[in-house]
Amino acid sequence: MIAPKFEGSSPGRQEAQPWPEPPQVLLQRLIHRIDHVLLGKKETVTHLITAMLAGGHVLLEDVPGVGKTMLASACARVLGGEFKRIQFTSDMLPADVIGGSVWDSRISELVYRPGPIMANIVLADEINRTSPRTQSALLEAMEERRISIEGETRKLPEPFVLIATQNPLSYEGTNTLPEAQLDRFMMRLSIGYPSMENEARMLEQYAVGSRPEPHQLRPVLMLEEWLRMQREARLGHVHPGLLEFMAKVTDATRRAPELELGLSPRAGRDWLRAAQARAYVEGRRYVLPDDLFATGEVVLTHRLNGIAAGGRRASEALTRIMRTTPLPASIAPASMTGRHR
Repeated sequence: MIAPKFEGSSPGRQEAQPWPEPPQVLLQRLIHRIDHVLLGKKETVTHLITAMLAGGHVLLEDVPGVGKTMLASACARVLGGEFKRIQFTSDMLPADVIGGSVWDSRISELVYRPGPIMANIVLADEINRTSPRTQSALLEAMEERRISIEGETRKLPEPFVLIATQNPLSYEGTNTLPEAQLDRFMMRLSIGYPSMENEARMLEQYAVGSRPEPHQLRPVLMLEEWLRMQREARLGHVHPGLLEFMAKVTDATRRAPELELGLSPRAGRDWLRAAQARAYVEGRRYVLPDDLFATGEVVLTHRLNGIAAGGRRASEALTRIMRTTPLPASIAPASMTGRHR
């Protein structure tokens, strides 16, 4: 069995104040508040919070009207950070996203006017409806948390998370996201339609005027607490056997006959960070195989889309590889339950 480690903060990174409540209690409260707005989608909400805790960006791909914008807005409210929404259109320019220099007549010189990218949580709505040139303006921001304008580099606020949406069914007037940009999204999530029971409950709330809206949510965490959680999540212990398993999976995708290209090193890094964050959400400072299996599909599959013969085939290939790749003998059988879910 994998022994728990790092139950406290690392000796080299002592925090000034102890947590008033266990971090997992605060995180579950945060998830519960969002789930109260987006009924019956706790698993999707948990995945989104996990990605944000791991410092990753999220692509929400689903049909219109299922709550993509609502989910992003609710996350921004409960975290208490600055939220900006960018409605992408075909005529949008890079300066409309990252900002630019404008002439200030009062001081007779050019000054920087921040774009909507300068926020803690940015919603890129219908990201595939803008031109490739404007999409490329996000690449540096997503990977390096900075933007370059007229030769000057500016850091983005901390934390910084980009949540992008796109409609997978409507392709008229859209531009497919390039592989380089897809690889910068830690997770691709789908909300899906609500169950009949939850839809009836939602309609009842609308009928009596009690439907909660994202702007009514109160923050659960301060940004400083969220940054501290991100640091602690990255200290989660990962057994060397699990690292070996991850390396075998990524290598197998590069040799799979049904895939033209395999997973990048960035994909492996994001998988590791997501597994550590999931363990942290569940109150553990160590990663189990279940964490890898729970995050593998949402972290890895979209990086194979567009480079295989259809997303479904890529997903099937990844599932086969993860199921057939053996865990090292150093991992106890009792911790292998995720493979059989």
